[in-house]
Amino acid sequence: MTAALFSLPTARRPRHWWQPLNPRLADWPRLRVWIVGASSGIGRATAQELHARGATVYASARSAAPLGDLARAHPGLVALPADACDAGQLRAVARQVLQEGPLDLVMYCAGTYAPMRATAFDLEVARHHQDVNYVGALNLLDAVLPAILGRGGHISLVSSVAGYRGLPDALAYGPTKAALIQLAEILHLELRDLGIGVSVVNPGFVDTPLTAQNRFRMPALQTPEQAAQAIVQGWERGDFEIHFPRRFTLALKLLRLLPFRLYEALVKRRTGL
Repeated sequence: MTAALFSLPTARRPRHWWQPLNPRLADWPRLRVWIVGASSGIGRATAQELHARGATVYASARSAAPLGDLARAHPGLVALPADACDAGQLRAVARQVLQEGPLDLVMYCAGTYAPMRATAFDLEVARHHQDVNYVGALNLLDAVLPAILGRGGHISLVSSVAGYRGLPDALAYGPTKAALIQLAEILHLELRDLGIGVSVVNPGFVDTPLTAQNRFRMPALQTPEQAAQAIVQGWERGDFEIHFPRRFTLALKLLRLLPFRLYEALVKRRTGL
């Protein structure tokens, strides 16, 4: 436990339970957005959705060719290749973007996924998940947080419902997504009173190149375009956690409440472990 839990509260503006947890994002034609992890899947679809709504969109990813295709298909969208695992590259892109004006929204959507079980543990693969899924988000914070602290803005981290509780085959992936959820929670606790928005996106199954590796039927599977619409709507509502589809994610939220003994028994029964 930290000392902050036991310190005396400071004077703050009164809040009401019906107020949104974040400033609502709207009037997209006036907003400037940087999406890291925009070459495919949810990141690409979100870049397309925001471009269609009139936002100024900067799109980054390690793969330059898909970014170039995205920019050519959407005139005005700016492709800025960068490896999220390289803090120096993200800082350089951030300087370039911020020279043109402040950022209203920064989204971290870079990610990797490979099924892994404890009986086939691979340290190199596990570390790669850590670098892409979590450390990359820290690299982005390093690049943009000083500017956001000075002017305001919104930080959105794309995690997963796989971060709610431990799941089979997710030894490399799940812990990194759990870390992103807690990172977003701490950022929100510390930045909300400064007027800075923080959100965490926890999708269910979305049809992307990463989920195509799964060898099981994925319930409530959505398209990247459906995911992008749900994310944008969550930003517009001022949500902290944006999770979808609700018919699937709400069931997983209930599972979080179970004692581990019951949770383990249920997971083993459903997965055949």
